[in-house]
Amino acid sequence: MHDQENPEVIPQPEGDAVNADPAAAAQATGEPGLEEQLSATEAKLAEMHDAFMRAKADAENIRRRAQEDVSKAHKFAIESFAEAMVPVRDSLEMALKVETPTVESIKEGVEMTLRQLTAAFEKNRLVEVMPAPGDKLDPNKHQAVAVVPADQEANTVVNVLQKGYMIADRLLRPAIVTAAQAK
Repeated sequence: MHDQENPEVIPQPEGDAVNADPAAAAQATGEPGLEEQLSATEAKLAEMHDAFMRAKADAENIRRRAQEDVSKAHKFAIESFAEAMVPVRDSLEMALKVETPTVESIKEGVEMTLRQLTAAFEKNRLVEVMPAPGDKLDPNKHQAVAVVPADQEANTVVNVLQKGYMIADRLLRPAIVTAAQAK
């Protein structure tokens, strides 16, 4: 009765078929063999390794070029300012070559040279820090060297002893001032 409950009989492979070569079985079904898969994988690995090495070399070249660019930027950072200063020097040298200078010609030459210098400063974003008397003392832009009694609010500028300068938003030299003393 056992056979009637399970009418299908599944044939069992014989002893040699169980230990058959998997590569031969794969070839019989049309799939690539293990050696073919291995060689394809090795070829793909070599291709990926080559792509990785090229990408690594490209990254190294970009890093090196960026370093060179930064180095050149540091080296030639003042080139624009130097170009603007050359005419100022030329004017000063020409003033010294005058054989019989008069006070008026010297004054005119100094004024012209000062205009050139001011233009060079403006071109290179070099700005004066010149607080007016009564302005609030700003420790980021002003350096108080003395506190003096004054008829104005405490911690305000009384007198400017020396102008300060800024390059763009960075302080180059603070303005040297005297400040009002608290009453």
